[in-house]
Amino acid sequence: MLGDEEDVFDSVTWESPSAPYDADHTVQPSGPGFKQSTAGTEDERGPHDPKWEGYLIVTVKDPVKELAETKDAYVSYLVSAKTNLPIFSTPNPFSRRRFQDFVFLRDHLVKDFPACVVPALPDKHRLEYLTGDRFSPEFMERRRLDLHRFLERISRHPTLQRSTLVRAFFESTEWHVHMHQHLAHPPGPEPTPGLIDNISDTLLNAFARVRKPDERFLDMRESVDKFEDGLVICERLWNRVRGRTNGGGLAPGEDLTADYHDLAVAVQGLGFLESGITDPLNHFSNTLLEFSALLRHKTQTTTDPFLVHLHSLLTYSHANRAVLKLRDQKQLDFEELSDYLSGVTQERDRLSAVISGHAGSTGLGLSAYLKDKVDSLRGADDDRSRVEKMRKLDIKIKELQDAVTTAHETSDAFSDETLREQTIFQYTKEAEMKEMLGNLAEGEIEFYQSSMEEWERIIPIIQRIRVDV
Repeated sequence: MLGDEEDVFDSVTWESPSAPYDADHTVQPSGPGFKQSTAGTEDERGPHDPKWEGYLIVTVKDPVKELAETKDAYVSYLVSAKTNLPIFSTPNPFSRRRFQDFVFLRDHLVKDFPACVVPALPDKHRLEYLTGDRFSPEFMERRRLDLHRFLERISRHPTLQRSTLVRAFFESTEWHVHMHQHLAHPPGPEPTPGLIDNISDTLLNAFARVRKPDERFLDMRESVDKFEDGLVICERLWNRVRGRTNGGGLAPGEDLTADYHDLAVAVQGLGFLESGITDPLNHFSNTLLEFSALLRHKTQTTTDPFLVHLHSLLTYSHANRAVLKLRDQKQLDFEELSDYLSGVTQERDRLSAVISGHAGSTGLGLSAYLKDKVDSLRGADDDRSRVEKMRKLDIKIKELQDAVTTAHETSDAFSDETLREQTIFQYTKEAEMKEMLGNLAEGEIEFYQSSMEEWERIIPIIQRIRVDV
């Protein structure tokens, strides 16, 4: 258990080697949310800097098909962790969970922590680079990697990693009971319908734009826009590279892997015709086949995981954008309530002036004048009705004043939390980009090294061909 004076992000180093995509994350990683040293003091932390109380290192592995011979078959995954967080009852919790359990965890973290950037789960039916059913080894492995990345993002978050729901997800042996209890008794007070809920959505969202934008959040939105634009361009270009290298529905002649295979067959055919160099040509044909296989292997082990991680990072950024949008909505609620309070107060002052006989100085307005005339024709007691209306307006003004104060406090608190969330997201984004690009570079290096070895082996065989002049 860490002391309150310790900061889990002090002296973080980003120089540790990245693990491969299918690595078992059992070593102590570096990055946001993982304790690196106890150096530093509280004075070094800014007012909006996050603070971790410990580490939570997660692993998702061992997918198993349950109830295999029934129509209710599903896949369960072993989720385990290493932690020193005091909320956990053991430093090595573990359990088996299915995809629906991950969905429940994600949905309720979003509901319980609206100001936190909760990562999205992979689409249940997204088979962008896979073929086969949901119980195929390839699909289960891809799903395992996606779920591991989801939990890893949660484990790096200083608030989400300490939630009781996350603890139960790893520890509880009666998860279904815990889910029902969580539904019946969610953490925190149940929201009660207030004045702001009684005002129509048309009023609060008449102008879906903050009138007094905060420059800090404008800069954040611009940064998010540029980041997502860059990811979209990268995803489009790498999909194009993948298609040209390994098919992907392109027209004949645009699949590099298939072209090298066809070339190998053509060279082998030449070997049957050229009796003097049949053996060297067969070796050259085998080299082309090996190179074609290396291209296909690089696509499966490097390009596809890179594209999946790239798309996952884009959806994670969308979750971050949603938090920024929700912050704007909190400020918009405050601004619209303030305007509503101002309008009710003006109406109350107008009625007071009419009763006191000073209506001419209050800007009565044509609509109010006509309304008064209609009430007169109906035989209503003008002063009595106005006094009663003023009494009701005084009550509404008091309610609105309380609502405006609450909305202002909520908006300020949400803004402060959003600033912390942006710092956390930036840490996580940098760590993931380091891992993603590092794995891509290592995969490319492995491909080119293997390719060089294949081509170097064929050179002595080609050089042994005798040419008589």
